This record gives sequence, C-alpha cells and structure tokens, in this order.
Amino acid sequence: MNQFLSSIRKRVFIVAELSANHNGSFQNALDSIKAAKRAGADAIKLQTYTADTITLNCKTDDFKLKQGTIWDGKYLYDLYNEAYTPWGWHEKLFKEAKKEGLVCFSSPFDKTAVDLLEDLDTPVYKIASFEITDIPLIEYIASKGKPVIISTGIALLEDIELAVDACKRMGNKQIILLKCTSSYPAPLEEANLAMIPEMANRFGVITGLSDHTIGITAPIVAVSLGARLIEKHFIIDRSIGGPDASFSLNESEFTEMVKSVREAEKAIGKVDYNLSEKQKSSREFCRSLYVVKDIKAGELITEENVRSIRPGFGLHPRYFKDIIGKLALIDLKMGDRVNLKHIK
Repeated sequence: MNQFLSSIRKRVFIVAELSANHNGSFQNALDSIKAAKRAGADAIKLQTYTADTITLNCKTDDFKLKQGTIWDGKYLYDLYNEAYTPWGWHEKLFKEAKKEGLVCFSSPFDKTAVDLLEDLDTPVYKIASFEITDIPLIEYIASKGKPVIISTGIALLEDIELAVDACKRMGNKQIILLKCTSSYPAPLEEANLAMIPEMANRFGVITGLSDHTIGITAPIVAVSLGARLIEKHFIIDRSIGGPDASFSLNESEFTEMVKSVREAEKAIGKVDYNLSEKQKSSREFCRSLYVVKDIKAGELITEENVRSIRPGFGLHPRYFKDIIGKLALIDLKMGDRVNLKHIK
C-alpha cells in the first residue's frame, strides 16, 4: 500500500492548509510551516496556480465575485493575483517542510502546475472543490499514480461519480474524498458531516473533511464519523490579513484542534469485546449471589436469605432462580458466597 495511504489508515492525518495565508510574504510562508509543525500538523498544503493559469484578466460581469462571499466585488483575476503562492517559492517550501518532518503537497489547477509538483516529487495531489468538474485535469493528475484527494464542496453526486471514475479510468484507485462546504466561512448547520460515512460506503474509499467552519467542532465530529483526513486553513496570525484569514485557525487554535482530534481518536478506539486488565479487576464490583441471612443445613434457599448484591466473588446471578426452593447442604452464614456444591 502507498505510504501516504498507509499513514492515513493508522491515524487521522491532519493537514494545515496554507492557501493565501502567507499574504505575499515568503518569510510568512516559512514561519507558517514551522508553526504548523509545532501545532501538531502532519502536512502543510499549498495551492499551485497563477492568476493566468486559473482565470482571465477580464473585467466583465462574469468574472466579478457576487455570490455573498467575503471577496464580493473583486474580480477573479485580481483575487488570485493577490492570493497565489509564487511558483519560485515551491521548492524551498517543500524542502523546509521536509526539514520539519511535514509532508508537503499542493492543489494544482492546471497541467503546468502538475508538472511543477511532479518535479518536486509530491507524494499526493489535492483536487480543489471547484475543480471537481475538470475531468481532463483529474485524469492528468490521476495518471501520475499517486493518491488523489478530492474535495466535494460544490459537487453533485454525478460530479463525484465522474471524478472517481476518471481516476479509476487512469488505473488509479488511491482516492480520498473530502466532505467540504464551499462557503467562506461555512455555517455549521451546512456541514452535513453525515456525508463522510455515506461517501465511504458508497464509493469504497477513504473519506475526510476539508473544513471551512469557524472553530474546531466540525473536525472533532468528523473524526467520530470516520474521517481519516482533516484539512483546516492555518495562519500564524490573523492580524497579517489576507483573503482566507477570517476562517483560518491560528497556531494555538490549531494546536487545540489537533489535541481534540487525537483525544477523539482515543475515545473511538476499536470494536473489542475483550476487557483490559483494569476492566477485569473492576468486575469485582459487579453483582453476584451471597447469603444475606444465616441458613441452617436442610433449610430452604429463599429470596429472603440469598440475594444478588455487590461484590462479584459469589455465584453468577443467572443461577438465582435455579437455587430458590433448593436445600442448603451445610450451615451458611451471612456474607458467605453462594456455591452450587453447597445446595441440593
């Protein structure tokens, strides 16, 4: 199995999404990688595009944001020109992440971006929500033979089916689907995290969450529903500003999310009917049958002289009805454990 997929199966994989949160500063990007490591992230994710590879420098109404987003009024080209991560930074950022012990990967938005990331030996690819309909791009990415993470933020069922089929058509079944709500920020009531196990069952793939909600509630719930990958926007300090700052977690908040996710993992555990040594010792406090009034040899066992009480060293309570009305073979004192060999 691919090393990346193997690590996801072992424990929840936590991705710090850098996106535009360097706000145009290479030093901010470097500092963010170090901060993400301190916060407990497993990976740092970039976005690989330029304004020219993702849209047109066109000032018609089609290219103006007016969807009730935090970026309304801007033209796409201007937004992406502000938000992009310079391609000349990528190699240094990949090296810095490796130095810090983090996986580094990216969302490419065209074939030239894929080629750049291939040169950097990216271990995995991410398809952004709005690119899920770009089947030729998905096919090109899948053809590289590496795991493909696909966000489903704006996807209809048919879109997900087409994207998954595109990967499989290229001989790539290493697919991770992320539940995502493409609102910035996303309201909790629109998170619909029940989709995480549903997609896992429907498509037979690993699932996770790309989260745009405020806070850390959604990631914790997602893990309890089977998410194996959590992606959350990360910023060293919201005061530096930037297009994604308002719905990103800072270092202390991200640290708290990681801590909570790891605790949730421990609490979920596994299906196991065996008891730990501690649990076995606690069985001493369960119920069992004891003599509660002195009983003479030849006297009847009744509900007045035998009861099911704590602790659990006596006869199992399932024998209670069987011994009522039987005779005691020896004298029994209050506090004696009931034993079948003493009853006829």
